[in-house]
Amino acid sequence: MLNKQLYIFFVLIYLAIFQSFSQESSVLKIKDTVFENSTSYDPLAPSKAAFYSAILPGLGQAYNKKYWKIPFVYAALGSGIYLYSVNNSNYNRVRNSFKLRKNNKPDEFDGLDGKPFLSEDALISAQETYKKDRDLSLLVSVGLYVLQIIEASTNAHLLQHNVNNNLTINPKLIKNTVNNKTIVGAQINFNF
Repeated sequence: MLNKQLYIFFVLIYLAIFQSFSQESSVLKIKDTVFENSTSYDPLAPSKAAFYSAILPGLGQAYNKKYWKIPFVYAALGSGIYLYSVNNSNYNRVRNSFKLRKNNKPDEFDGLDGKPFLSEDALISAQETYKKDRDLSLLVSVGLYVLQIIEASTNAHLLQHNVNNNLTINPKLIKNTVNNKTIVGAQINFNF
């Protein structure tokens, strides 16, 4: 009798094992949802864009394929250089007039009948003003030059981020059912 029970026990174990192998056909298969990015990540892109902008202003923006920014770069830098040039020439005019007046020679601000258009104090004040404006326009030009380098580098860095419709912020009009008024809201979607 013990042999018969052992025999039945082994047959049941064998059938249980055989039955468990038959479940292998119903294995759950999950699709991979990781999308391959069409453009590969280039860690040196921000450095290249900054280097190109440092060599020639606007070249970093061209490297980033943001061609519409190039006229703004040149307009900003050209304005700063133009203001520097104007203030420097006015400073030199007033300074030369002041030197000529100190040596009792005629200058461009002499006027008529010995009555000068500008006094010596006015010439000194004009020199200080033009010198301050010249130095400020030089500082602004250098700041704009550095800013366009930083902009090209930052833009190259941000171009490598994933920005698609799965990450969106959409404005939405919601109808309030209690008082029948429209409410403006924002909806943030994160689709994975």
